[in-house]
Amino acid sequence: MIKYFLAVVLSLHCACAYAESRPNVLWIYLEDVSGWLSCYGETLIETPNFDRLAARGIRFDRFYTPAGVCSATRSATIVGAMQTSFGIHNHRSGRPDFRGQAMGAAFDDIRLPAGVEPLPVLMKKAGYFTFNQSGKDDYNFKWSAENFYSPNSKTNLWRNREDGQPFFGQVQLRGGKLGKRAKPVIDPATVPVPPYYPDIPEVREEIAHHYDCLLKTDQEIGNLLDQLEKDGLTDSTYIFCFSDHGYKLHRHKQFLYEGGIRMPLLVAGPGIKSGQVRDDLVSGIDIAPASLAAAGLSIPSFMEGRDFLAKDYTPREYLVAARDRCDYSIEKIRAIVTPRFKYLRNYLTDRPFMQPSYKDPWPVSIRFREMMANNEMNETQLIFFGPEKPPEELYDLENDPHEIHNLAEDSAFQKELEEHRAMLKDWIAETGDQGQATESDAGLLAALKRWGDKCVNPEYDRVRSQLNESKN
Repeated sequence: MIKYFLAVVLSLHCACAYAESRPNVLWIYLEDVSGWLSCYGETLIETPNFDRLAARGIRFDRFYTPAGVCSATRSATIVGAMQTSFGIHNHRSGRPDFRGQAMGAAFDDIRLPAGVEPLPVLMKKAGYFTFNQSGKDDYNFKWSAENFYSPNSKTNLWRNREDGQPFFGQVQLRGGKLGKRAKPVIDPATVPVPPYYPDIPEVREEIAHHYDCLLKTDQEIGNLLDQLEKDGLTDSTYIFCFSDHGYKLHRHKQFLYEGGIRMPLLVAGPGIKSGQVRDDLVSGIDIAPASLAAAGLSIPSFMEGRDFLAKDYTPREYLVAARDRCDYSIEKIRAIVTPRFKYLRNYLTDRPFMQPSYKDPWPVSIRFREMMANNEMNETQLIFFGPEKPPEELYDLENDPHEIHNLAEDSAFQKELEEHRAMLKDWIAETGDQGQATESDAGLLAALKRWGDKCVNPEYDRVRSQLNESKN
């Protein structure tokens, strides 16, 4: 009996020591949230809860997502490597069913290479309680909830874990997708309209609505921070708060301009000095390795990201973002971002930026197309809304934050153009960018099954004849 008592005491002591030595890691994952927050200098609205998180830790001013769309960004972020390295770059690919529709036996069954394990799997194997609250799991590869998440993890956040067990959790906030749940507060007449949009009521309404979504999201952030504080977890939890990409309006979501991939990132936690601001380049693929390191775990070799919280961290010289197929719209763009410049390589110049997309039924899209047809767009707006796109774009982000003055054909910037062009070429070779090849027949066929007549790109032609065969 005495031996049993001592064993219990020893186990409790070990559990307490284990908890003290293993910090928690929490991702606050925002959907479609552009960084119009007061801690980033926004003046139209106040976001006190985002601000208090920023005040506790580090505000990153040059955080970029790997893509401008959710599944590609989330796939890359969860494995700590670019989506193009593992063939998980096409939006909503690798799925046996889609919105209730089965893809059949010939769907693009995408598997991660042997030895490549997503972050929740690594954390769970290390003894962490893993969860994804209100969860969005939007990965372009085969995965298993049983392997990712702990039992009893669907509710109560971290509260179903064992005594002394550290947690790795994701809390998904709808952000820019709150829709009618975001109470109308901001007067559309008061919002700023970027020069690349026409100043029309439909645009102002979209921008005002995003501000409304941010106000609601700030309240949700406050509730979450309060729960951590109530449970006594604030001082033992690393918090990474970031967005998957920019808000939904054209040229932002799905694209690689600043509005699509330059997002907010706030990090706070044990040992992190408060009130810091950093302007070095950080990629979404860096969050997984930084999370592992924060938990005291080793970073596997397959991760291309870096621990940007390390004391000996060397800032990036450049980072990369990629655009590939989104829904039924086939596109191929790569971006190189350096401290001052951004280089964009547009591979498919046979189609405009405004090719058919899922946004077409929206009132603002209908109005855009009317203005395009009636020649009502100015020169700046036609950069995106015009009938053509250039093969290369180069922007001086310090002096041209809206990316409207393309320097690719300016003789004064040929050196910078060649340097960025070489960076992209080297990166493609080093990482084996799988997006350089057209999507597999199985992937194209799956998109055809999902979207039907909306699949107008010529790449689909090679598999159209297989569509009826696959239904039989």
